[in-house]
Amino acid sequence: MNRVALRSVIGGLRSGGGWNRYISTAAVARNVETAEFLKPQNDGVLGAFQWRRMMSTGSVSAQTSEEKDQKESGAKKVDDSMVVSNYWGITTPKITREDGTEWPWNCFRPWESYQADTSIDLSKHHVPKTFQDKIAFRTVKFLRVLSDLYFKERHGCHAMMLETIAAVPGMVGGMVLHLRSLRKFEHSGGWIKALLEEAENERMHLMTVVELVKPVWHERLLVLAAQGVFFNAFFVLYLLSPKVAHRVTGYLEEEAVTSYTEYLKAIENGKIENVPAPAIAIDYWRLPKDSTLHDVITVIRADEAHHRDVNHFASDIQFQGKELREAPAPIGYH
Repeated sequence: MNRVALRSVIGGLRSGGGWNRYISTAAVARNVETAEFLKPQNDGVLGAFQWRRMMSTGSVSAQTSEEKDQKESGAKKVDDSMVVSNYWGITTPKITREDGTEWPWNCFRPWESYQADTSIDLSKHHVPKTFQDKIAFRTVKFLRVLSDLYFKERHGCHAMMLETIAAVPGMVGGMVLHLRSLRKFEHSGGWIKALLEEAENERMHLMTVVELVKPVWHERLLVLAAQGVFFNAFFVLYLLSPKVAHRVTGYLEEEAVTSYTEYLKAIENGKIENVPAPAIAIDYWRLPKDSTLHDVITVIRADEAHHRDVNHFASDIQFQGKELREAPAPIGYH
């Protein structure tokens, strides 16, 4: 049948006929055989995908052949619009908790969870000494005034906005150091990983806060605008002066500690209900099952204090005329 269709197409082309006139006939003639023909050459699944692209509309027999190929090759149909294939050998391992229950989170794994060190000194403050320090400090204070005017007593929304901004510096710093390492063929001293860990930790703060606060449309719009402006501004700043960029981040984290302290006071005073902790927070910080919002904000505040120390430390290194790679990075120091 394949030879007959091929001869028909070649004959039509020789006689001056159009390709489109014969290709549909050839494809229909091969609808069943093509699925079988593609299976041994492409391990079944790839053939099914190619056949689907060739025939947007096919006969019932062709569809039945595709389903047969999928069953034989191990492809799994999730819904009417998506087919998950094991052609590449990619599988998601099933992970369970210590009690045997299934691990529900794909955004992080059990070995990425940890217990926050809440004994950290929250009162630390880097006193601005140089002109650059003063510029960084006053810039952050100005941003703090703007956020306070907008959010006022809405601590949950304030925390949401704070985390969308706080997750940017670590990603920018890690990205720039990564490219520099590739460009100069040098190690980073672990700072790439440390800064990306910081960015991921801040993102998990946001994922937790979003479980508690449902932002409205104008707050989402503000997040888009603020992140777009801040990312580009911080990226340029990091290229021009990494030591100032880290100092700005350090002061941002100081303000984050202050904001979360006010959040905790509002919970303790009864202004905000001390609701049960979200499940994602319990697993991420290894909190007790009966933890509350107060416990969650406490561990988030501790994380922010650690980020404060890391970024002021990074800035101090560079203010001494050294490069970050000359001082080992505090990897795993949330």
